[in-house]
Amino acid sequence: MSDVSKIFGSLVFNDATMKARLPKETYKALKKTINEGKLLDLSVANVVANAMKDWAIEKGATHYTHWFQPMTGITAEKHDSFISPNGNGEVIMEFSGKELIKGEPDASSFPSGGLRATFEARGYTAWDPTSFAFIKDGTLCIPTAFCSYGGETLDKKTPLLRSMEVVNKQALRILKLFGSDATRVTTTVGPEQEYFLIDKALYEKRKDLIYTGRTLFGAKPPKGQELEDHYFGQIKPRIAAYMKELDEELWKLGILAKTKHNEVAPAQHELAPIFSTTNIATDHNQLTMEMMKKIALRHNLVCLLHEKPFAGVNGSGKHNNWSISTNTGVNLLEPGSTPAENAQFLLFLVAVIKAVDTHQDLMRISCASAGNDHRLGANEAPPAIISMFLGSELTDILESIESGTKYSSNPAAQMTLGVDVLPTFPKDATDRNRTSPFAFTGNKFEFRMLGSTFSISGPNIVLNTIVADVLSDFADILEGAADFTSALNELIKNTIKEHKRIISNGNNYSEEWPVEAAKRGLLNLKSTPEALPLFISEKNIELFKKHGIFSAHEVHSRYEILLENYVKTINIEALTMIEMVRKDILPAVVCYIKELSTTAATAKSISASVDCEFEVEMVTKLSSLSNVLYKNLVALDETLLNAKNIEDSLELAQYYNKTVFTAMQELRAVADEIETLVGEKYWPYPTYGDLLFRV
Repeated sequence: MSDVSKIFGSLVFNDATMKARLPKETYKALKKTINEGKLLDLSVANVVANAMKDWAIEKGATHYTHWFQPMTGITAEKHDSFISPNGNGEVIMEFSGKELIKGEPDASSFPSGGLRATFEARGYTAWDPTSFAFIKDGTLCIPTAFCSYGGETLDKKTPLLRSMEVVNKQALRILKLFGSDATRVTTTVGPEQEYFLIDKALYEKRKDLIYTGRTLFGAKPPKGQELEDHYFGQIKPRIAAYMKELDEELWKLGILAKTKHNEVAPAQHELAPIFSTTNIATDHNQLTMEMMKKIALRHNLVCLLHEKPFAGVNGSGKHNNWSISTNTGVNLLEPGSTPAENAQFLLFLVAVIKAVDTHQDLMRISCASAGNDHRLGANEAPPAIISMFLGSELTDILESIESGTKYSSNPAAQMTLGVDVLPTFPKDATDRNRTSPFAFTGNKFEFRMLGSTFSISGPNIVLNTIVADVLSDFADILEGAADFTSALNELIKNTIKEHKRIISNGNNYSEEWPVEAAKRGLLNLKSTPEALPLFISEKNIELFKKHGIFSAHEVHSRYEILLENYVKTINIEALTMIEMVRKDILPAVVCYIKELSTTAATAKSISASVDCEFEVEMVTKLSSLSNVLYKNLVALDETLLNAKNIEDSLELAQYYNKTVFTAMQELRAVADEIETLVGEKYWPYPTYGDLLFRV
């Protein structure tokens, strides 16, 4: 193991490196840009670029790239070398401030939702100095924003940075009223990342995994996760070696990888970092997913980040631990030892409550995708109904405020385990709730609905914006109040009364919860096509316009991209299923039927009295099932043909959700039953047992 303190951040042009390599005045100017949003002069950028280039070359880099996050959900990069001709047939290594600040990738080849036509190709990338440059695969990567020639945002970073600035502005208005000396407020995130690891040789034999990232067929193996023996279990040597290398590579990139363990399902694992500011956490999570996949291949493994790669066992999510902090070191969601008397905390708490209740639709939309629809609502992930868990203590405090009664706190109980040698320790004031989509966990909220493949930018854009909007309304009320204390108390009390319906501390997996949620008027948007139309509602467009996050055109573009992605995802899955059944599964069944028939015929030719009950029964059953399989194959094929007649994007997405996906499920059900009957040597693909347990 390398010395962690020496390798950490060794591939990052971080603050310590900048301080050591930049002239004092240049360093100060750059820090002003980073901390205060001041415009960076080109002369300063030239000095920074030259120092950055020298450092990168010393680390073995030959190229640089503007590393950005288009609306594909992954990252993009175009590499340029540092070489420049000197006129003598030789080259020198150069990198200017202009090249650092701006790049020009093709803007027409990325999803734009109508913002860009094919012939409108010019786009710009702009350096984000708040996120450090780093070296990856011999290339200096410069985190950037991405926009079109017309100025429309084409990426996930720009609106995220905007949303962070809005939170800063509105939170400072509130803090000023409380006499705070804070000058900057930032949201922070620690995204826990779940993933599966499977053997590479087995992966390469599964067309569905190669094309779609998930298994479209697969009968349940004799063992799944019933024994609950994988969660936090001993890590296998091969996986431990992978995790060790992953940690080291992430640490070199300055990523605070902290926790690693086996997850609930066989072959499933989790990595959790220490929190950081939201834009940096977003960059780091994108890098983490990339490194997970890359390093897995070195160990002859494949990392699966799909939300539901295997039916019958838990899928993978990404828990977004979100909080708000000041530059004076105050966590605004920290209750303190006496939360009932902490008015500032209570105001920020009820602001979040109101934001989540008012904008349930946006919270759900921010986690909507074809992949995530498979896991939301199952007994492994939160249901599609948005609610909040606060725990008994905070809920009791809010109820006492609403009713006007005095809150009496109970002294912290001590946990005693009945063994003298074991220490006693204070019991937490409240339990945790794994069934809650948005749970308070001490000094932060854990947004548990995100899918494992997601960029965390979308959900955090929504969280930042909706909370900032409520803080803006609160500031308008309190700034104009004749009596601040009375207005504050009344505001907190009224907000609790009007929005307490969103609080649910019980079992959100229960059959009673959807009924209760409906009574409360909470939304239950079970699928992506149900949720997405609300994105372009007048309420939501006005919200984003008000705070300068998106224009109306930009909201519509993202709506179209999400719908299109949903349709394309299911269409690819359906086409893959058709190919697998037609080219592999049906021929395999025919071969096995032929083998059984030949065996029975041979036995009967030797003696008519030979009992061939097994062969006859299996041939009969498989012949019947294969006929049904073929009919379902034809039916799925027809649904795809009919889809070509639908032009409206929402109608098409709804058709894929209700008709195409249903036909896919019917095809799978028969194929999975056939798998349990066909001899192992005839079945064309590695089974679930192979994939989940042979790692």
